Amino acid sequence: MLPYSAKQSTGSSFNNIMDAMLHALGGILLRAVPTFLLVVLLHFYLKSVFFKPLEKVLHARYESTEGARKLAGQALEQAAAKTAKYEAALQAAKGELYRSQENLHKQLQEREAAAIAAGRQSAEIAVKQARDLLAEDVEAAKKSLAADSEALANQIADSILRRSAA
Repeated sequence: MLPYSAKQSTGSSFNNIMDAMLHALGGILLRAVPTFLLVVLLHFYLKSVFFKPLEKVLHARYESTEGARKLAGQALEQAAAKTAKYEAALQAAKGELYRSQENLHKQLQEREAAAIAAGRQSAEIAVKQARDLLAEDVEAAKKSLAADSEALANQIADSILRRSAA
């Protein structure tokens, strides 16, 4: 260990060194103050002259692109709505067309059924008239045959009797 006087001299030299260092540091800081002030001034100058206009331009650009995107989205929505409207109208027109075709088909079937019924009725009338005419012809033929058979039987009997008398 060092004597007390040596400790004091070492302590004072340490204080001297510290004082010198603090003095030098104060000088450095004093010389740095203008640089610091220039940096702060440069910061505010650049902020007001460069960054604010740049931010305004970027914001305007963003707004215009967002506006264009929104307009494009609205145009797509309108187109989709019109497409849906046209498809609905097309489906309605197709449905109406199919209903009219179905009605026409039913009318044609009804006309065909009526024509078939009328044809069947006229055919039945014609068949009945033909049967009646045939029945009349059969009756007339029977009467004619009955009359002719009697006349023929008389002729045969006369002829047989003439042969036997001869």
